[in-house]
Amino acid sequence: MQPQTPQKPDADVAVVVIGYDDAGHIADAVRSALAQGAAVREVVAVDDCSTDGTYDVLTRLAATEPRLRVIRHDTNSGGCGSPRNTGMDAVESPYVMFLDSDDVLPPGAVDALRTAARRERAEVAAGLCVRRELPSGREVPWQEELYRVAAAPARPAELPRLVHDTLCVNKLYRTGFLREHAVRFPEGRFPYEDFVFTARVLAAGPRMALVPDRVYVWHVRRSAEQLSISLDRSGIDNWRARAEASRQAYEILLNAGQKELARAARAKFLDHEVRMYARELGLRDAEYRRAWWAHTRAFLAEYDAADWAVNPAAPGRLLARVILASPEPRDLPRLRELAARPARLCPPYARAGDGTPVWAEDLPQVTLEPFLSRPAHRLPLAVDAALRPGANGTLLRLRLHEMYGRVAEAGPRALEVEWRHRERGFTRRQGAVALAAGAGGAWTAETAVDLAALGAGTWDLRLVVRFADGTRREVTAHARDGAGLLRRRIVPSVLYGVLLVQPYATHSGSLALRLAAGASGVTSVLRGRFRRMLRLLRRRAG
Repeated sequence: MQPQTPQKPDADVAVVVIGYDDAGHIADAVRSALAQGAAVREVVAVDDCSTDGTYDVLTRLAATEPRLRVIRHDTNSGGCGSPRNTGMDAVESPYVMFLDSDDVLPPGAVDALRTAARRERAEVAAGLCVRRELPSGREVPWQEELYRVAAAPARPAELPRLVHDTLCVNKLYRTGFLREHAVRFPEGRFPYEDFVFTARVLAAGPRMALVPDRVYVWHVRRSAEQLSISLDRSGIDNWRARAEASRQAYEILLNAGQKELARAARAKFLDHEVRMYARELGLRDAEYRRAWWAHTRAFLAEYDAADWAVNPAAPGRLLARVILASPEPRDLPRLRELAARPARLCPPYARAGDGTPVWAEDLPQVTLEPFLSRPAHRLPLAVDAALRPGANGTLLRLRLHEMYGRVAEAGPRALEVEWRHRERGFTRRQGAVALAAGAGGAWTAETAVDLAALGAGTWDLRLVVRFADGTRREVTAHARDGAGLLRRRIVPSVLYGVLLVQPYATHSGSLALRLAAGASGVTSVLRGRFRRMLRLLRRRAG
């Protein structure tokens, strides 16, 4: 036991850092917690019986930092819940936060959360988490809508969207609150333990404080040899674990009398979990698809009429109703498009015998009738996009589909075109291009793409449909395939010498574009493809 050192009166926050076989990153995590300043009374690092020297890294840090205590498990627990519980039991501070070994707390995170908790007398304070893609450094906010402005709901039911933020790490908890309500993580190997822990927190009905400050940086390492649980979705056990965690979260909320939150949790499963995994079904083999489909159907069979009644035209609910109505996997390319963000409902646009819009003629029980009363700018509009070589460069051809007469009624006028750099986040706007009525009840447009002006990187095509009444609908475009379309090729460039151009469809079917500039850029891309192939072969062999 390390000797206790006197603490400043204002030091009242503990940070629990957990790690397993992460000697390369855990020191950065611990240092980010200690760097929060005088508010941090203690950092409790729990090593879950690592075999790679993680414990040695921690003990060396503790030798020079009196605020750091190190605890080592004798056996590996197999999950994140047990080490977090160990750390939570050990803390002596009024407030506690959680930090994973491969992430960091940004400067000022503890102060922002603690200030809000004190000001609002809140049991839980939460802030913005950003997912930082490595090595690119691209940052994507997590549940940004919840944290645009400060808020202080007296109870979670006042803000049902709280169920969407299942993370435990972007929050500060009053330690006594967690202990009084026996809020703990599932023990042992339990993937998605955050889902259950967060449901237990919300079920206890805490007063909360939300701040727009960045309080957590979640590092996403897609090239790592061992992917994190949230990234390694290739096996069916991952989906079963996620569904089970979602089921338990729902039951916890329902049994606590939090019916509105429980209903919101079920809606979140459709809008987030089902859509995310449906986008990736095309990457899986037939055995996985059948297993995923069967497990999802069994899960959805537990939903009642009230679960389906709210917003029946929402993409997640429509996708789920197709799955529930079909014993075997079907229409996977179309479901993938519907699962995109924003959603796209691609043709065919079928009708039942009485003229009611339906998903398919042989699936009339899945009705699309709500679309008839929904404004066009709120429909899951479908736009096809194709890049073609032209006489003077590259042409982008676009086709907006009609949907049961609703698009024609709104009068589509133009498409605003922009390319968004995926790694850096900035955009290149091409302006608006007029839509012309074409054959088959569709509207078409064409515009040139200056590839050299875009430059190197991965670019996502984003569009905005403008209607006659001034309303707008942001959409992504379905990547068309077929003869004459632009394939991967090297083109001459005055600015770069050469450009490697590779249009492709994302997991959700959207058109995107990879550009590598110059001979060195082209060589780098080819080397990267070779490395990815090697990693894939190793994973399959393992």
